Amino acid sequence: MNRTPDLLTVPDVMARMQVSRHKVYHLIRTRQLTSVTIGRCRRIPATELAAYLSSLMGGA
Repeated sequence: MNRTPDLLTVPDVMARMQVSRHKVYHLIRTRQLTSVTIGRCRRIPATELAAYLSSLMGGA
């Protein structure tokens, strides 16, 4: 069974990481955080956020 990944909004990511909107868009722009665009909406797969955070902690 295929499961669609949970998609987070920029404000969701801001709240989870406790960073500014500018920082989230900077991470997206520099390709440190993967996102998808659906129409005019920017979404970040929850799995990509988890992978980014894991990489910050040295893969732990």
